Amino acid sequence: MLSHESIWGAIDALAERHKLTPSGLARRAGLDPTSFNKSKRLGPDGRLRWPSTESISKVLDATGATIDQFMSLIPSPSRSQLPDGAFPPQAGSIPLLGFAQAGAGGFFDDGGFPAGQGWDVVEFPASPSRKAGVYALEVQGDSMMPLYRDGDVLIVEPGAQVRRGDRVVVKTREGEVMAKVLMRQTAKSIDLTSLNPEHPNRSFDMAEVDWVARIIWASQ
Repeated sequence: MLSHESIWGAIDALAERHKLTPSGLARRAGLDPTSFNKSKRLGPDGRLRWPSTESISKVLDATGATIDQFMSLIPSPSRSQLPDGAFPPQAGSIPLLGFAQAGAGGFFDDGGFPAGQGWDVVEFPASPSRKAGVYALEVQGDSMMPLYRDGDVLIVEPGAQVRRGDRVVVKTREGEVMAKVLMRQTAKSIDLTSLNPEHPNRSFDMAEVDWVARIIWASQ
């Protein structure tokens, strides 16, 4: 599971690997030199602040590191290491939320992981080793027909590497939640194809995107 502490630790480790300070790494990536400072890792209200997908992409470009190399710098935390407010792995079920609720806010942390209260639960039909950090979203309406119908359950994995052609759930900073097919993603933008031909394809600046999570299973 990607925790706030572990992903910032991976950025620090990548900087050290290239003989840079966090400020030096940010500068090399073309970011504000203070972007990775310790003081920027918490908001004014004390809430955890996560590095953006765009920032990480720029860091990888600047250092020549691959996403797999970056992920290898992130340790697998034990339960005692999970940050306050993180939803712990469940023994036989995972968190469940409807798409409309998901768009309302308050149910996710900045990395797209489940947090807070109000979640229902659903049984996870896969191996326990895949459960940490995954959760379920219930399809509402017909915008994802014919692939996903009203009432279908999508199990998504935040933080997973996504590739062209993957089915993903995207949440925008405006609170819109959608299931689409990823066609293209760069450090600056993301292009999505609609599952329902009656609904338009979508493109966003990455600054408009809250998080992207890969769909790993769906009830049919």
